[in-house]
Amino acid sequence: MAVPYLRVAHLKSVQALRAHLRDLRIQLPVDPQILTAKQQSPPAQPIAVGGPAVGNRWCIHPMEGWDATTDGRPTDHTLRRWRHFGISGAKLIWGGEAFAVQHDGRANPHQLCYRAENESAMRDLLQQLTRAHRDHVGATDDLLVGLQLTHSGRFSRPNDHDKLEPRIAYHHPVLDRRVGIQPDDDAPLLSDDQIKRIIDQFIVAAKMAQCIGFQFVDIKHCHGYLGHEFLSAFDRPGPYGGDLIGRTRFLREIVEGIRSACPGLMIGVRLSVFDCPAHHRGEDGRGTADPYPTPYPIFGCRCDDPLTIDLAEPIELLKMMRDDLGVELVNLTAGSPYYCPHIQRPALYPPSDGYDSPQDPLVDCARQIDVVRQLKQAVPGLPMVGTGYTYFQEYLPHVAQAVVRDGWVDFVGVGRMVLSYPQLPADCLEAGQLRQAKKICRTFSDCTTAPRNGLISGCYPLDDHYKRSPQQPKLKAAKQATRAR
Repeated sequence: MAVPYLRVAHLKSVQALRAHLRDLRIQLPVDPQILTAKQQSPPAQPIAVGGPAVGNRWCIHPMEGWDATTDGRPTDHTLRRWRHFGISGAKLIWGGEAFAVQHDGRANPHQLCYRAENESAMRDLLQQLTRAHRDHVGATDDLLVGLQLTHSGRFSRPNDHDKLEPRIAYHHPVLDRRVGIQPDDDAPLLSDDQIKRIIDQFIVAAKMAQCIGFQFVDIKHCHGYLGHEFLSAFDRPGPYGGDLIGRTRFLREIVEGIRSACPGLMIGVRLSVFDCPAHHRGEDGRGTADPYPTPYPIFGCRCDDPLTIDLAEPIELLKMMRDDLGVELVNLTAGSPYYCPHIQRPALYPPSDGYDSPQDPLVDCARQIDVVRQLKQAVPGLPMVGTGYTYFQEYLPHVAQAVVRDGWVDFVGVGRMVLSYPQLPADCLEAGQLRQAKKICRTFSDCTTAPRNGLISGCYPLDDHYKRSPQQPKLKAAKQATRAR
């Protein structure tokens, strides 16, 4: 590691964390101790979402799976992971993982995918999660589970881990080069008719989700995938680009179609509310921005200065979701793992194809948390899930408790952390302590490095299931090869 940032594990008390945050000029509430549900912990309080009450304020984020069958059905690895989501103690399960609505929209050839024949296998996946929750946590009548529907757009790899087959909303001046698209190559550019067919497929997949028993679907608009890309399609001609009305038409037509075809099915949106220009590893190992032109097509930042956040359009979009589309809940994130992972997923140790963080990762965590606070104030009445908490590690519960108490966010979402320590929410609520401290995610990024090298994703350092698997030596060899370069 080129940059010697202070490790969170070396901070031996809440007071030490607070002092470190002050040194970084970060203003963030941090509670002194973890309260249990019996002690009226703020994250233990129920909250109404679209009518039914969700039992607590913990949420499990969707994480892209790399271990389904080639025809899109869950495997034993997938089932195990979803059972862990069930035993977590969280009462909001946001999609479990991304579910491609059609084959060419898969981010990898082992992603869960819609096929009519997969309905039974997906029903079993949901039932195993629910059964695990009932057996280990208790009641399920306050458990809310959704399925994240996606098309991976320019980051599609449906047939081969090593072969991008991008489908794009518009030609991007920087990201096209990242995925091997030449300036005069319009083959990956989706036509309006193709977009309409993708919209129809989202609706078909939502019907399956409702039939299976999912209570909501997420129309994924984050991390550089197709839905998110439409939000920056300023220069796309026709109905799906231009002003915000055009750039949100993809989302609006999907929501309207699902409302018509699936009465009673709730709708959520996971949204990258701000972005960042693409970064690469600089000479010192730190992330540095690729050269970029202005105006730069970007959502949630200034097009004339894309390193500066501008929340005017995200606020307008969230109000549209609340007031016009009736979206029941949103999950707010930022950036993309493909071109600015330090923004999206702060970590001390970068994945094999990544770079060292340009600043202390706590800065990026605090930025996401504070942006959600601003959006919560600007758009009240829309339940919001926040992101960016895992890097706080043993102090994650202290921060989560404080921001929920202070009304900065409705739900605290965790992703990578539940790969290594799925019972973290339950331990907080039941015991007021992290009973399995050795399982705390230290952001080693193997859960990303493995799939970057065509292997299944999981916590190889801390989960024996992966540590002892045949995949582990292959991951080790891949990391050594990267270091040798």
